[in-house]
Amino acid sequence: MIDLYYWGTPNGLKIKLFMEEAALAYRIIPVDIGKGEQFAPGFLRISPNNRIPAIVDHEPPGGGAPLSLFESGAILLYMADKIRRFIPADVRGRALTLQWLFWQVGGLGPMAGQNGHFAHYAPEKVPYAIERYTKETNRLYGVLNRQLEGRDYIAGNYSIADMACYPWIVPHERHGQNLQDFANLRRWFLAIRERPATLRAYAGVAQSYSRAMSDEERKILFGQTATSHRRS
Repeated sequence: MIDLYYWGTPNGLKIKLFMEEAALAYRIIPVDIGKGEQFAPGFLRISPNNRIPAIVDHEPPGGGAPLSLFESGAILLYMADKIRRFIPADVRGRALTLQWLFWQVGGLGPMAGQNGHFAHYAPEKVPYAIERYTKETNRLYGVLNRQLEGRDYIAGNYSIADMACYPWIVPHERHGQNLQDFANLRRWFLAIRERPATLRAYAGVAQSYSRAMSDEERKILFGQTATSHRRS
């Protein structure tokens, strides 16, 4: 059994998608980030960066005490290695998959996240920031579109690279992107959207990033410093 500390954000949905694809036994433990539950001492012991997702694997490889992990990319890699699926065994295939996994966690996610922040969540509109991150998101869509030319999936077979990227493409309209401009990316996106595991992972998911945010939620999510919350 795996405990998944989760909220319905793109990063949380990456791990839920993996669990459904792998047909693993898992239990969702909601962490309402709008209420500040990510700062609870118990959660910080699992995820010291006070971010979801995080997991606790009660049956780690080799046995022993339960193993906890935070950071979505690390979780995807750990789980793929554990079940020996969704990551190639050969050196070249593994390297290709990891490049695109890290591309997502270091590029697509942060840039699309800043896009959404300045376009929808910032208390005041900053035209330069909105233009900057909308254009950078567009550039990254182009990078992924070129990678998908002649390929069904990002690194060959369906892998953790696809699971990492897909949830960040779901809010493409909100991020000012038109998939009609990216034929290969659109084909890939539509194919993954119809996978049974994707349908299960997204069933009942509230698109919380599309609703209005209160001042208190904005303060909790975007107003923290090193001294705002301390472990007890």
